[in-house]
Amino acid sequence: MNRIILTAFFLSAAVFMYAQEANAIMISAKNRVSSDTVSSRSRMVITAKDGSTTERVIDQYSKDGPNGSRTVIVFQRPANVAGSRFLTMDNASGGTDQWIFLPSLGRVRRIAASESGGNFMGTDFSYDDISSMDRDIYLDTHTLLREEPLNGKNCYVIQSIPKDGSYQYSKSVTWVDKENYLIYKSEMYNKRGETSKIMEMADFKDVQGRITPMQTKISTVSAGTSTTIYMEIMKYDDPIPDGVFTAAYLETGRAR
Repeated sequence: MNRIILTAFFLSAAVFMYAQEANAIMISAKNRVSSDTVSSRSRMVITAKDGSTTERVIDQYSKDGPNGSRTVIVFQRPANVAGSRFLTMDNASGGTDQWIFLPSLGRVRRIAASESGGNFMGTDFSYDDISSMDRDIYLDTHTLLREEPLNGKNCYVIQSIPKDGSYQYSKSVTWVDKENYLIYKSEMYNKRGETSKIMEMADFKDVQGRITPMQTKISTVSAGTSTTIYMEIMKYDDPIPDGVFTAAYLETGRAR
């Protein structure tokens, strides 16, 4: 066989092997915690560029649905956001549908695709960021870049590039613990290839036999701001009525 052809063959095989390994790593990280439902209460601290902070208390409910993940976020405090509710739900086409209820509007409003990169309720999270917590790994092309230590732990460093160019980020780079597949950090890049946001997970604790990050921080690099979620209550496998994941619940706060 021609040496050039042979070299190209082995290079292609190596690329395929690393892609398969990267996919397997991300699948293991995504499926690390198995549960029918997740219920939580957390304190959200929003830090401005000048160091001043504001706090919010939110409840969150997640449960698999017929097309994938479903999550509802309910704002409890302070008074100016209390009663605001947000629903994100995977759809049959592989995308995500999102709706929000704001008491000041008095109605449920669907979030348009053009708004997906906008800030979620004044935080550093975008609507896309909220959905990406359960983003299907097959929506991205994954590559194992290298292995290196982070926080004293040996990690895989995985690059993920969206197959759909309409996604908010051009790529992300994620640090995954080699031993237990915990995700410690993700860097998200904008369309210009610049680091846009950094998400960091910390304070891991055993909750009902699942190792869970009790602190998640997302920082907006260009703005010098950040939002940190401190988990106060976390429960796995508590029953959640399907009626919670409806527009009627967003509007009334009651599951029918």
